[in-house]
Amino acid sequence: MQVHKIAVIPGDGIGPEVISEGCKVLERVARLDGGFRFEFTTFPWGCEYYLKNGRMMAENGIEQLSGFDAIFLGAVGFPGVPDHVSLWGLLLTIRKSFDQYVNLRPVKLLRGAPCPLKDVRREDIDMVFVRENSEGEYAGSGSWLYRDTPHEVVLQNGVFSRHGCERIMRYAFELARREQKTLTSVSKGNALNYSMVFWDQIFAEVSREYPDVKTASYLVDAASMMMVKRPEAFEVVVTSNLFGDILTDLGAAIAGGMGLAAGANINPERKYPSMFEPIHGSAPDIAGRQTANPLATVWAASQMLDFFHHEDWGNQLLDVMEDVLTEGKVLTPDMGGTATTAQVGDAIVSRLSR
Repeated sequence: MQVHKIAVIPGDGIGPEVISEGCKVLERVARLDGGFRFEFTTFPWGCEYYLKNGRMMAENGIEQLSGFDAIFLGAVGFPGVPDHVSLWGLLLTIRKSFDQYVNLRPVKLLRGAPCPLKDVRREDIDMVFVRENSEGEYAGSGSWLYRDTPHEVVLQNGVFSRHGCERIMRYAFELARREQKTLTSVSKGNALNYSMVFWDQIFAEVSREYPDVKTASYLVDAASMMMVKRPEAFEVVVTSNLFGDILTDLGAAIAGGMGLAAGANINPERKYPSMFEPIHGSAPDIAGRQTANPLATVWAASQMLDFFHHEDWGNQLLDVMEDVLTEGKVLTPDMGGTATTAQVGDAIVSRLSR
């Protein structure tokens, strides 16, 4: 029997509550299939760990995680721990250490999910963002000069390498070709006259290798407006780290909210473990109340199943999510319901079938 070894990092706030439901769903899928199983190992890392130990994860944390097939992350962040500390101390460290250079975020309006846009059909919002996940604006390069003086200066460098740009673009082109979708590049070449001009140049070069893939290029501000006014224009989107981070939150807003937003941090070569997560925050104000929406975590579990080549199960999870949303009887308060986090997880599990 195939065994998928999963490192589980519940994290902070509502993280443990939603990740518990994600693991419950994965275990049910494995039992129904009978051809594989999951082996979960939990790590107590996050902001609470930081407050006790002065670091977000164990000193040899990356070494500990390296032996797993995938990482399942809940949420990170807690009052009293600066966001840049929690982000760089755990999430970004994992992404960079394991060369998870593809951030895959679906923006898809599921049946039964709320949408704030007027006169939009469900099929109009069906896109996937391929976000560069290893460099760009989040490279961590910069300087803080003349600190605490009137002449204080901060430099934050965006780092764009030919290698990094080419590999994320080729991943996006291969996805678009495989799915027979269009590919849109989002940049800001009119104002960022080095990094984004470079990005646009490489996109044009790589596109010549894929003459069968229809392409488009938009400035990020224009793309933001189009996502609201003409979301059907986007199918596969490739963009930089910062722009992808922002645009996918906009995507979540038009496709049901953050409670339905999931992301996969992929190392395509599978040399290192990939990581799957809901992209919402830790919501410490509702932690422990069992009111958090676990559906984003279930969607992340679906992405994990796809990654392990169990696409039929991944698709069934999305179908079941749509059934639960459409029925409307077992939903958390953010979706207009009164159900608990665990009850929503149970509703998903009960509808799964071989």
